[in-house]
Amino acid sequence: MCGIVGYIGHREAYPVLIKGLQRLEYRGYDSAGIALYDGSEINLSKTKGKVADLKSKAEGEISVQGSLGIGHTRWATHGVPNDVNSHPHYSNSGDLVIIHNGIIENYESLKKALIKRGYTFHSDTDTEVLVNLIEEVQKTENVKLGKAVQIALNQVVGAYAIVVFNKKKPDELVVAKLGSPLAIGIGEEEFFIASDASPFIEFTSNAIYLDDEEMAIVRLGKEVKLRKIKDDAIIYPKVQELQMNIEEIEKGGYDHFMLKEIYEQPKAIKDTYRGRFLANEGIIKMAGMDDYLEKFTQAERIIVVACGTSWHAGLVGEYIFEDLARVPVEVEYASEFRYRNPIINEKDVVIAISQSGETADTLAAIKLAKEKGAFVFGICNVVGSSIARATHAGAYTHAGPEIGVASTKAFTTQITVLALLALKIGESKGNISKVELHQYLSELEAIPTKVEKALEANEHVKYIAGEYKDASNCLYLGRGFNFPVALEGALKLKEISYIHAEGYPAAEMKHGPIALIDEQMPVVVIATRKGHYEKVVSNIQEIKSRKGKIIAVVMEGDKQVKDIADHVLEIPETVECLTPLLTTIPLQLLSYHIAVMRDCNVDQPRNLAKSVTVE
Repeated sequence: MCGIVGYIGHREAYPVLIKGLQRLEYRGYDSAGIALYDGSEINLSKTKGKVADLKSKAEGEISVQGSLGIGHTRWATHGVPNDVNSHPHYSNSGDLVIIHNGIIENYESLKKALIKRGYTFHSDTDTEVLVNLIEEVQKTENVKLGKAVQIALNQVVGAYAIVVFNKKKPDELVVAKLGSPLAIGIGEEEFFIASDASPFIEFTSNAIYLDDEEMAIVRLGKEVKLRKIKDDAIIYPKVQELQMNIEEIEKGGYDHFMLKEIYEQPKAIKDTYRGRFLANEGIIKMAGMDDYLEKFTQAERIIVVACGTSWHAGLVGEYIFEDLARVPVEVEYASEFRYRNPIINEKDVVIAISQSGETADTLAAIKLAKEKGAFVFGICNVVGSSIARATHAGAYTHAGPEIGVASTKAFTTQITVLALLALKIGESKGNISKVELHQYLSELEAIPTKVEKALEANEHVKYIAGEYKDASNCLYLGRGFNFPVALEGALKLKEISYIHAEGYPAAEMKHGPIALIDEQMPVVVIATRKGHYEKVVSNIQEIKSRKGKIIAVVMEGDKQVKDIADHVLEIPETVECLTPLLTTIPLQLLSYHIAVMRDCNVDQPRNLAKSVTVE
């Protein structure tokens, strides 16, 4: 959940670390800190607030010289956000300094044992316990730092990505990973450590991604040495070539990353399906699926596990799979699935969806499903991520980096992959004909152009946002394929504008939510001319008769809803199962503009972080 960055090499570390922390701030932004080694001493500065606050403070209170350093941007778990609880943390001797992303679950028992041995603690964090545990091991076992880290981590229960430095050994950094992402950038006589590759993309295109229970000693002028934490087995690192570029992680002239990513969706959807089908010939080829097609066609059931926006994409997938592939589908919150005793067997296919590929609950659900013999297929955006490595097979969404905490292009690209999977299964099982497959693929091929058309309504959406920016509550209604879009629209509004919002199937309004309707209640209704249209119109009339305000998402040329609704947002025509790729666009824009007008931090909403790598 936090962001960590480290550097050892020939250049000044401070600019690398500060820029790296700015790029990792989507992972946590309630406090930040930095530690630099100037050749004799460690200079540390940390503060409550954002990386910009750290930059101002550090440049005024410490020397920012040195070619070795570590930095951290925090999403608080143990201990409130303040200067003291910010990372990095010293050991009691002041020789060791650490940064940490994750949670040490047994920190209290470890802390009590260390206090008995004379250690004192200044923060409320589990991380300060860990760095002192490492120091105690190093003293009692008389071992080098790398070995001390290994022994200490074998006493730890929890999740971590750590970087540890010993000022008495100023030519190396020790890193380790379990349940939290960690990458090592390999440059020319220099190394970069980070939670993802974005902090070092302009310096090198080569990286090593650590797997769980792996550690590395990164030594200046030497090759990176990897070992297993549990048994000390040597690992020969696999260096991967990075796929992202610097332009993808900059705002590119947009005011916010979220707006940039909304407008990137035509390209992201096209990049996701590019090379995976030939519409004219009615052919779908997906490398991650083709080798395991029989697993899908013979599946008794598909179980989708995901969290947040990915869970909403999975709900859309449920409708598409059951309609086109005729396979029973269950969509589970990964956080609940992992703690149940679910009935899973070898005839089940589990599809795990995650933008980051690092979501802790989803990874735990994958492990559970594999233990019970299910075939697990992953859908994620980040190449080399933990979910990509943990699943039997999978597909990348190719959405490009998503920096805004509120997911946008992740949602539409995940639906794109799910639609291709459903079409492939449906055609293979004979549930849809070759002609029908051609028609669906032709519609999917046209979606990026239609998304561009939907984005042309931005100024109109902005006007509507101005009408409702002061609302306290909002309802979102949809039916069929667009019920999950209602849920997603409500999530977007509440997570970035802090307006309470709820999504419902339109017909469920009469089972409780209609009691909330009055002239102060805006209701967003997805009312395409596909599936249950007349029934949705009836729901709109019921709202209007109670003086509710209607914002309707309709297809171009709609007249019936237009005559009833207070505001109308039009999208181009498409087949029913693909309408979520279009109906979500105006809802993303609406949330964005309302949040901006309310002076909210759109890219970094309070209390949230992009990747939930801890429970």
